[in-house]
Amino acid sequence: MAWFRKDKKARQPRRERHEIPADAWEKCEACAHTDIREKFARNLNVCPNCDYHRRLRAVEYVQLLLDDDKWEETETELRSIDALGFPDYEARLKKARTNAGETDAILTVAGTLGEMPVNLGVMDFAFMGGSMGSVVGEKIARLAQRSLERKHPLIVISASGGARMQEGVLSLMQMAKVSAVLSQLADRRIPYVSILTNPTTGGVSASYAMLGDAILAEPGAVIGFAGPRVIKQTLGQDLPEGFQTAEFLLDHGILDDVVHRKDLRQTVGRLLRHMSGKPAASAWAIT
Repeated sequence: MAWFRKDKKARQPRRERHEIPADAWEKCEACAHTDIREKFARNLNVCPNCDYHRRLRAVEYVQLLLDDDKWEETETELRSIDALGFPDYEARLKKARTNAGETDAILTVAGTLGEMPVNLGVMDFAFMGGSMGSVVGEKIARLAQRSLERKHPLIVISASGGARMQEGVLSLMQMAKVSAVLSQLADRRIPYVSILTNPTTGGVSASYAMLGDAILAEPGAVIGFAGPRVIKQTLGQDLPEGFQTAEFLLDHGILDDVVHRKDLRQTVGRLLRHMSGKPAASAWAIT
């Protein structure tokens, strides 16, 4: 009878839908290569397809260069203020601290690199484009003074759009202040290594970024004072191919070397030991 009859239907395979988190993937800004975030992280945020050096946060550079758990932050009490009453500056600072943290546009630390004591300052482009304000200048000046007192090498990693316009002349004064204390390091033959990352422009490139005993840069980094569009309009002629890149500056004698991020720790350690007269036998610690 019909009510005892059961039509047989083909059984559909059971499929479970796995949701992939939206932030599990990263896309290279240069070649549009897309890969899992962990692969970028394992490769020090360098694109595995085109070798483009993407930006790192300041603390990531500290972890890359210095020995594990052998560093401490300095000058944590300094905070930017709106000394000139610039419109909306307080709101910009509040937003930057929310997005990038409380360290302003630079993180300064004391630690060791291959067991050698060093002082390290790392600019953070995530905080208002790494702009150089009074706090940035004061932190670098104090870090350099610390190097003078303890005779420890100084390293500064730059990533900046230049002086912070919201602080006007107070920002520009940092160029002279930091340059003055760096000249004291040079007089006492205390090594200073400057590392330029993408971008290093404006007042930063016109002062402490270019005053290192050794000046290194990451591949492809944009380095210069004014932007290429402004220079082209001023000169009234086309600019050479690759103008203002790290490789262009190396070819023209502005830099000492262009160093891949994976080789940065070993290269800086070797340089500092050479400039400090340290024995090469202890270089095993910089691997």
